[in-house]
Amino acid sequence: MMYPFMTLDDNTEIVHSEMKPDGRVKVYLERPDAALGFRHAACWLPGYQWEDVCGFTDAEISRFQDVIESTAHLILEFSQEGGFEHAASL
Repeated sequence: MMYPFMTLDDNTEIVHSEMKPDGRVKVYLERPDAALGFRHAACWLPGYQWEDVCGFTDAEISRFQDVIESTAHLILEFSQEGGFEHAASL
C-alpha cells in the first residue's frame, strides 16, 4: 500500500519519493480525475526541475513547488530512510 506523504489542494497528493544513486530525489505527485484519468508530475530535488507534467497548469505547478520547497528537508530525510512508505511503517 502506498501512503501519501501529503495531500495538496484538490486531492493532489505527494505519493512517493525515490532517492537516486547520485543523491537526487524524485518526488511524484498525482491527482485522480474522472474526466482525464490521473494527473501526474515529478519534481527533482534539489533544483526543483519538473518533468512528466500531465494535466496540471503552470499555476498549479508553481503552488506545488512552494509546498515542496517548504517541506524539502522532510522529503529528503524520508527518502534517505527508504521513502514515505518506510516512515508510515514506523
